[in-house]
Amino acid sequence: MNKNTFAKHPPMGWNSYDYYDTTVNEAQVRQNAEYMAAHLKEYGWEYVVVDIEWYAHGAGSQRDRFQYIPFSQLEMDGYSRLLPDPERFPSSADGKGFAPLADYIHSLGLKFGIHIMRGVPRIAAHLHTPVCGCGVTADQIADPSSICGWNPDMYGVRNTPEGQAYYDSLLELYASWGVDFIKCDDICNTNLYPNNPFSGRHEIEMLAKAIQNCGRAITLSLSPGPALIDKAWYYEKYANMWRITDDFWDDWKLLKDMFHRCQLWQDHVSEGCWPDCDMLPLGKLGKGFGQERTTNFTPEEQKTMMTLWCIFGSPMMIGAELTLLDGQTLALLTNREVLHLLDARCKARQVRLDGNSAVWVSKDTETGAVYAALFRLGDEAGTVCADLDEILETADAAQKFDVPDALPVLHDLWTGEDCRAEGRTLTAQLPAHGCVLWELR
Repeated sequence: MNKNTFAKHPPMGWNSYDYYDTTVNEAQVRQNAEYMAAHLKEYGWEYVVVDIEWYAHGAGSQRDRFQYIPFSQLEMDGYSRLLPDPERFPSSADGKGFAPLADYIHSLGLKFGIHIMRGVPRIAAHLHTPVCGCGVTADQIADPSSICGWNPDMYGVRNTPEGQAYYDSLLELYASWGVDFIKCDDICNTNLYPNNPFSGRHEIEMLAKAIQNCGRAITLSLSPGPALIDKAWYYEKYANMWRITDDFWDDWKLLKDMFHRCQLWQDHVSEGCWPDCDMLPLGKLGKGFGQERTTNFTPEEQKTMMTLWCIFGSPMMIGAELTLLDGQTLALLTNREVLHLLDARCKARQVRLDGNSAVWVSKDTETGAVYAALFRLGDEAGTVCADLDEILETADAAQKFDVPDALPVLHDLWTGEDCRAEGRTLTAQLPAHGCVLWELR
């Protein structure tokens, strides 16, 4: 099974979680979709993803005590399948589900996605509600020993034909709504079970099979991380993207650590298979958490994050409230030359990583263009150097500039400025946590 044709490019879009947490409503989703269509779509941003708890009544109403209210009322149909809460998503009333919202987002030329939790609703198991199409009830497919450590909504699903029938019915419903993207949680790393962090493995395969059976191209994203490097082959076979980190927030320590994670996963980036660095915590964040704020990342750190995500080839999901984006943040998200590095034909590797610096190289295998990113990871300004010949050798482009005294023009993809390399060592004076991204011309 291979779904690479579903995501030939790293998925790019907006996800409601970083700003709204569990509380996003239909009007807010529509507003963000409208902004994306007007200001971001032409640059490749296309997915609008409703994150966790869209089915929960009163989500966020006890945020001072619970992120996920224990055993709260969930909206559900007669076949054990969760539906949108009609109070927050009024167009879903009368069993319409997300179809009206998806139709609106599609009318803007965008794609629609949802977050789901692995498994079957616990309340469905307790009430013995039917599973569509197989003559059993939810309690017969539920595995009560398989739960999520941080969300109380679901039981795992047993690896049986009836369990597969449940996932098939779920994807049949999502396909009828027009869903284009599914972010499934508590499945990439079931970290409640340290001795078996891949305990949800069979449900990845069941979900992938259900997507194949539903007849609609639905991009599959797996969360949370960190993904297990020894299971890379499995993620690549059954999913389009998978989280290589736990939730990523606007903390320099987490960003610096991503250089290690990207190095670990760099050989597993390919068309349709995208190790996921998680969302971009830019702009305004945290309203649903009760602490709306501007990102804690400095401007230099924001540029470093964008550069790393792009040259590595990570999916790109904006976490901010789009309608509140300032001009500087919008410029970061709409630099065509930088975003080009996400193309599957651009192959990247980390050349060096130490406590104070990192160097990445990428080559466009179609045009032969070579790119170099130099990062200052230290807490003070300093010089970062990279050997030109090592960069060219790593990019399999040793024939470039191999004539004596032939040195490249360094085109800065962020500023648009050009300068001539002064020797076979590329040198950049960088601020703390800053970077430079060059095309070698």
